[in-house]
Amino acid sequence: MTDAREQGYQVLRELLSGALPEGEEFAKDGRFGEDLLEIGVDNIFGRLWTREGLSRRDRSLVTMGILIALRATDEFKAHVTIGLNNGLTEDEIAEAIYHASGYAGFPSANSALNAAREVLEGT
Repeated sequence: MTDAREQGYQVLRELLSGALPEGEEFAKDGRFGEDLLEIGVDNIFGRLWTREGLSRRDRSLVTMGILIALRATDEFKAHVTIGLNNGLTEDEIAEAIYHASGYAGFPSANSALNAAREVLEGT
C-alpha cells in the first residue's frame, strides 16, 4: 500500500467516521470500475486533503462550492457530513449554498439545498 493510500484511508476515517473501520480497506469485488475508489483514496484524500495551506474546514467550504456548481448531489451529501465533522455549522453550510446560487445558479443551489436537508434531517 502506498503512503498516499494509507494517508487517504486515515483521512477518510477521520472525515467520515464509521465509513471505514480501522485497519480495513475497501474490498475489491471484481466489478467494473472498481479501481476508481482507490484512485479517490490516493489522490483526493491521500494527496489533497493532507496538504498544508488550507484547514480542513476551509477545504470543506471549497469542496462544497465545487460540488454545488457541478450538481454532484451524492458527493455533496457526504461533504455535508464531512463539513460538520470539520467544524462547519448548519448555518454556514446554508450560507455556502446561498452564496453559490449567485455563481453556480439557482437550480444548482436548490439541488444542494435539498441534498443537505436529506442529510441534516436524516431522510
